[in-house]
Amino acid sequence: MTLAKGVVLFPGAGSSSTHSSLMAMENALNPLPVLRVDFPYRKAGKSFPDKAPVLVQCVKDEVRAFATILGVKTSELVIGGRSMGGRMCSMAIADENDPLDVAGLVLISYPLHPPKKPDTLRIEHLPKLKVQTLCVSGTRDDFGTPEELTDAFRVVPADVQWQWIENARHELARKDEVVADLAAQWITNL
Repeated sequence: MTLAKGVVLFPGAGSSSTHSSLMAMENALNPLPVLRVDFPYRKAGKSFPDKAPVLVQCVKDEVRAFATILGVKTSELVIGGRSMGGRMCSMAIADENDPLDVAGLVLISYPLHPPKKPDTLRIEHLPKLKVQTLCVSGTRDDFGTPEELTDAFRVVPADVQWQWIENARHELARKDEVVADLAAQWITNL
């Protein structure tokens, strides 16, 4: 039985909380309470994401509100998401001024760098990520190869587990059930 009392999931930049992979994760985690969240720009009908501070604050606000609704501490929740959504969760946890205390972090297709820009790394906050983390990525992800990702996450001072989906790209097309099962198994074993 898991220590987690709930899970909060965030979508990638180009999708919403109804993305099939987030819905598959919610189904796989049943009966654990799951909240799928849209970022403010998506709620406003915009297609381009807000700046990182707005997105990170959204993560904090939504996670804290869900903890209150469930009557638990945020430290009893697992958070995460796809691509940008997962990255914003990791930044909320690593925030020096107002860190979000959670039980675990699930990063699906972490966007280590923009495609074809391997020198533009999104890693500044990783040394402050002090929570056990599950990373699920495709072996052909244009946003970070397995070697680039594992190398970048070596600075994380917590347990990081990797699950690789062979020949899958960033979107992990047709792999929703696989991703959901991997995440549910990891969360259940916390």
